Amino acid sequence: MGDPGRFTIPVSIGGKNVGHALCDLGVSINLMPLSVYQKLGIGEARLITITLRLVDRSITHPKGKIEDVLVQVDKFIFPADFIILDYEADKEISIILGRPFLSMGRALIDMIADDLKSDGIQKEELLNQIESELTRILKAGDKEAKMI
Repeated sequence: MGDPGRFTIPVSIGGKNVGHALCDLGVSINLMPLSVYQKLGIGEARLITITLRLVDRSITHPKGKIEDVLVQVDKFIFPADFIILDYEADKEISIILGRPFLSMGRALIDMIADDLKSDGIQKEELLNQIESELTRILKAGDKEAKMI
């Protein structure tokens, strides 16, 4: 069996198509390029003081973090936090979704079929989980959902 390539899914944020997102099980955060963040205009990112080591072993400092961004995948909407990083975005794949995002929907990735599936969750149950999470976000004091 050869290399199955990369696994991507089409995503929208705030009703705007942002192209495809790379689903990366090796990443523990969700990444968004600064240019995409600025184009979307999805609120103010909060400053964070973390250091990231990239694949090429270089060290970088993110521009900030934006929380509770509503990301639409097909008919489903998931809240996600993104680290904003100043890097050149790929024209086809603009954001990177890591394990936190993929685990939220209990995603199963079938690399042979190039498909993302929900592991044993009925559509209604998944929608109830999303609604509960959105309610929690909206009740979190000064936090609010960034996109609907």
